[in-house]
Amino acid sequence: MESPEVVVITGASAGVGRATAQAFGKRKAKVGLIARGRDGLEAAKREIELSGGEALVLPLDVSDHDAVDRAASEVERAFGPIDIWINNAMLSVFSPIMEMEPDEYRRVTEVTYLGYVWGTLAALRRMKPRDRGAIVQVGSALAYRGIPLQSAYCAAKHAVQGFHDSLRCELIHDKSNVRVVMVQMPALNTPQFRWVKSRLPRKAQPVPPIFQPEVAAEAIVWAAHSKRRELNVGWPTTKAIIGNNFVPGLADRYLAKFGYDAQMIDEQEDPNRPNNLWEPLPGDHGAHGVFDDRAVDRSIELELNKQRPWILAAAAIVGLATVVSILRTSR
Repeated sequence: MESPEVVVITGASAGVGRATAQAFGKRKAKVGLIARGRDGLEAAKREIELSGGEALVLPLDVSDHDAVDRAASEVERAFGPIDIWINNAMLSVFSPIMEMEPDEYRRVTEVTYLGYVWGTLAALRRMKPRDRGAIVQVGSALAYRGIPLQSAYCAAKHAVQGFHDSLRCELIHDKSNVRVVMVQMPALNTPQFRWVKSRLPRKAQPVPPIFQPEVAAEAIVWAAHSKRRELNVGWPTTKAIIGNNFVPGLADRYLAKFGYDAQMIDEQEDPNRPNNLWEPLPGDHGAHGVFDDRAVDRSIELELNKQRPWILAAAAIVGLATVVSILRTSR
């Protein structure tokens, strides 16, 4: 019987991280849970244990390199060698660029980009000597296509994507068996839209179509065991990335016209509401946001993407059969 996997998840208290913790709990994994909010971490721990897994609560800020490295050591002392490390913690600010403060850019970068770097380094220090393990970088379509009103977050995700490319090159050069994969996400129904700092006149929403966080969790679990370098989740993600490769100027103009309203609902924002930029909000916020009635719990494109080798093989067979048929007809 195989030993349970040892997994570390950052940003595990809510949203995608919480859904991913639940998914690994169902696999009876031993999970190190990292985030700032203890309430959400304790709730995630209970969910994992109810599913038959084990969990270790590690309240910390991923912008603190030393704290992240100490957490990795704690996980290995408690559970053994780490098999999978998932970088997912994030912060954002909804705001026009000209209204952003320098400290806000710094803070988002330290968590959403450097938090991934610190987590990756902590994982590599332990995985590289053993020559095994997987690191998952939870990305976004916004890693390739920046949008208005989220400049700090988009920039951080772009940085993660560049870091991911560099890391893969070095692992290949070193002939390492440590794997790294980046999972690019679509719009997701997570609690972030009611707790991030916002200067928008109306309440924020993920740009439709919206997917449930369990779709993201399924993709992360699958990607962690795959040999892919990158995985796009949902057709909107693929469309955004491909479209930006071919017609970035058209995307600029489209987003200038429609990208503002698409990120807001018809409900006034409270400029004084609490936010989680500097401190976690108290309470357990769970995996889902407030858009359950508009979110879908499945991605056909993801399912097809997971079966890509078989689909390509089938397409090749059909193509070969077509060529043979044409040649026979021409004779």
